[in-house]
Amino acid sequence: MSTTIDVPAETTSKNNIGNGIRKVPGAPPRPEGGWKKGLAIIDFVLRLGAIASALGAAATMATSDETLPFFTQFFQFEASYDSFSTFQYFVIAMAFVGGYLVLSLPFSIVTIIRLHAAGPRLFLIILDTVFLTIATSSAAAATAIVYLAHNGNQDSNWLAICNQFGDFCQAISGAVVASFVAVVLFVLLIVMCAVALRNH
Repeated sequence: MSTTIDVPAETTSKNNIGNGIRKVPGAPPRPEGGWKKGLAIIDFVLRLGAIASALGAAATMATSDETLPFFTQFFQFEASYDSFSTFQYFVIAMAFVGGYLVLSLPFSIVTIIRLHAAGPRLFLIILDTVFLTIATSSAAAATAIVYLAHNGNQDSNWLAICNQFGDFCQAISGAVVASFVAVVLFVLLIVMCAVALRNH
C-alpha cells in the first residue's frame, strides 16, 4: 500500500524563493554605478568652473591699476596690486590653484571612464584639500586688505582709498569674490570625492 504526500503550493513557492531570486523576463537591466558616473561628470564640470574662477581672480587682480588724473611733476597718485605684498601673494596663489585644476582634469576624466577606480579619486581628494587651503588663505588675506581699502583703520593710520581709487577697489573686490567662488567649488569637489570613495 503506497502513501502519497501532497506538497502545498505555498511551500514550493517559498523554497523557490529561498533558492534565489529569478529575473523577470523583459525587465530592464538595473544601471550599475549610474550615480557614480553622475558624480564624476559633475566633478569635471565643477573643475571647469573652479578654473574659470581661480584664473579670473588672478587675472583681475593682476590687471588692477588706477592712476588719479591730478598729479604734479614730483608726485603721482597710483594704486596697483604690486603695491601690496598680500595682493602679490594672492595673484601667485590663485595662478597656482588654476594651474593645478587644469592638470587635474585628466584624472577627473579617468574617474568618468573607470567608475570603480579608487586611486584617481584618492589622489584628487588629497591635492584638492591642499589647494583648498592655499586658495582660502590667499582669499582671506586679500579680503582683509580690501576691507581696509574700503573702510580704513584709524588706529593704524590706514586711510580708506576707495573714495579716490574707485575702479581699483572695484577690481580687487571682484577678484576676491571670484576667489571665494573657487573656494566653495573646491569644498563641493572634496565632498563629492569623499562620498564616492565611501561607497566604493
